[in-house]
Amino acid sequence: MKQPTQISWDQSMIEKYNYSGPRYTSYPTALEFDDTFTEQNLLTAIENSKSDKLSLYIHIPFCAKLCYYCGCNKVITRHQHKADQYIEYLSQEIIKRAPLFKHYSVTQMHWGGGTPTFLNPEQILKLTSLIKANFNFAEEGEYSIEVDPREIELSMLDTLKEAGFNRISIGVQDFNKEVQIAVNREQDEQFIFDLMAKAKAMGFVSTNIDLIYGLPHQTPETFAVTMQRVLDLSPDRLSVFNYAHLPARFAAQRKIKDEHLPSPKQKLEMLHQTIETLTGAGYQYIGMDHFAKPDDELAKLQREGRLHRNFQGYTTQEECDLLGLGVSSISQIGDCYAQNQKDIRPYYEAIDKEGHALWKGCSLNRDDEIRRVVIKQLICHFELDMAKIDEKLGINFETYFAEDLKLMQTFIDDKLVEIVNRQITISPTGRLLIRNICMCFDLYYRQKARQQQFSRVI
Repeated sequence: MKQPTQISWDQSMIEKYNYSGPRYTSYPTALEFDDTFTEQNLLTAIENSKSDKLSLYIHIPFCAKLCYYCGCNKVITRHQHKADQYIEYLSQEIIKRAPLFKHYSVTQMHWGGGTPTFLNPEQILKLTSLIKANFNFAEEGEYSIEVDPREIELSMLDTLKEAGFNRISIGVQDFNKEVQIAVNREQDEQFIFDLMAKAKAMGFVSTNIDLIYGLPHQTPETFAVTMQRVLDLSPDRLSVFNYAHLPARFAAQRKIKDEHLPSPKQKLEMLHQTIETLTGAGYQYIGMDHFAKPDDELAKLQREGRLHRNFQGYTTQEECDLLGLGVSSISQIGDCYAQNQKDIRPYYEAIDKEGHALWKGCSLNRDDEIRRVVIKQLICHFELDMAKIDEKLGINFETYFAEDLKLMQTFIDDKLVEIVNRQITISPTGRLLIRNICMCFDLYYRQKARQQQFSRVI
């Protein structure tokens, strides 16, 4: 078994390579999806898929309040009847899609948003009952849901437990009140501690906390206080995201004043101290903003060389197809990606007309599949054995990736990557720049200058 991932901070290297790039929750990335992808393409991919395990992603788009930093696909409302209407349409999609996966066993389900806990207990139980009636659920699995601690009672955990969820992810972002007010996300700190305590007492097997650095009025000093409070919470996993300020793209972000944002230097300092604080407290660095306790499944699988990555980020489910249900959700089935209609009105219209809401996608060619394997290996494990890739994919690595390896030379020169005996190893410093290194193998990125469409890597 491998040792836990070690990382090392080198300010000059991070500043040199801190440019925009994809997060590689897929390869090709969603920028390559187009509307020539058809329902028949998806049906063919399902038919040809070699998997018999399924991960379900359910998108619940509603939020009671607008968080100014948010770039997610959401609908801001306080009208619960809108969720009833959405569940009706989502139910039609579930009933239409489920028979295509009758030979699959569901081993993972995740509800994201928006705010899944915008739904009331009755709506949650109704929807989970419908899903379980239409899909074959394994006796044991990973069933998680994102929780907004502002709009719920502690009893919501009883509902989630009854519905079968065994993991929760709580959006905290920052404990500092000035920051919360600036992004329109004020929350009760004690309630978050009570929520975590109750979740652990009830036997939820994993708890995750989401934080964001780079928000208005944050400083390294204030964020250090938030980190200490997070350590008091002692979550099993942590996601610490970089805030990408793109007001031209996300209207809500225009409410955030540029002069209130921390400087790039302060953001790097926040990230640096966060890494030092969490790894010093015993958390394992998984990669790209993610940390986990050493006994967490993510950390164990990474040490065993079996970690996986998909549109939900790092995941424990390796040979598993992903079916996205609901507005804007993305599926990864065999050799294709498929995305539903992005906005709620077209989603409803498509369900009415077709019974499904497929909008666009892409079918992978042989080169895409080869590059996907390489990028996933590097982004999950920071090392690659060329001989194993040769054997798995029937290629000669050095010949196939001759041009890509030339692009990697700058990282080799800077001692961020080492190639010895046909083994690619990312150095402890290079691991913080893994997105940049993966870009060397991204043919689409190379062909099109699209850097402005991605967030910075740090």
